[in-house]
Amino acid sequence: MNTSLSGKTALVTGAGSGIGRAAVIKMAEAGANVILLDRSPEDSDELVQQIGVDRALHVTADVSDAGQMEKAIQEGAEKFGGIDIVFANAGQNGTFTPLEHLEPEDWNAVMTTNLTGTFLTLKYTIPYLKKQGGSIIITSSINGTRTFKNFGFSAYATTKAGQVGLGKMAAVELAQFKIRVNIVCPGAIETNIDDSTNMEDELLKEIRIPIEYPNGNQPLAGGSGKPEQVADLVHYLASDAASHVTGSVVYVDGIESLL
Repeated sequence: MNTSLSGKTALVTGAGSGIGRAAVIKMAEAGANVILLDRSPEDSDELVQQIGVDRALHVTADVSDAGQMEKAIQEGAEKFGGIDIVFANAGQNGTFTPLEHLEPEDWNAVMTTNLTGTFLTLKYTIPYLKKQGGSIIITSSINGTRTFKNFGFSAYATTKAGQVGLGKMAAVELAQFKIRVNIVCPGAIETNIDDSTNMEDELLKEIRIPIEYPNGNQPLAGGSGKPEQVADLVHYLASDAASHVTGSVVYVDGIESLL
């Protein structure tokens, strides 16, 4: 099984922390050059130095800004002579609250980061991938795709369902260019995405239906998964070992979404 990424270049959005950071490390270990796309260099600079400036580059962009994304992706592609792998991973939780209390600006913020951001990542990397084929991986979630019991997640879940639809459409459209597109759906993972969360607990009491898990809802691991476990899957989907895998939705949640 050939999982080497030697000679390839991977672009990772949301690269400075969590799943993105773990994927950067994993793909660099497999031999890839890596373009770390994030809103600020603070989290990524150390990682660039660790990998080596000859094989890693940080580019700054807000994934929801078309101009910034086009410029940043071009900068990364020019340094390494192209792009072979795209991991569209950047996202935010936003505000968790009942629909009637969700402000339009909070809805729009999640839509533009999670859904528009994924679209722009694909839009501006596809021209590079079409030159030689490649792999796109999108980070969705169990929320909005296989579980709907997290009350107040309506905006977030909508974007995650949308990413699956976008990924499958892209897989069909891009197959003729030897570009594979797959979607990974993590459950609870130990990351700092909760830092982007506004949980309006008092309002959520209005709609929450009690659901009890006396022994927890992650029987395989006994707790949240790790970013490295998602990165292992991303590495596989990026590699030639997954050469006939496209349009697939893969869950990495320790069976959490089936309970």
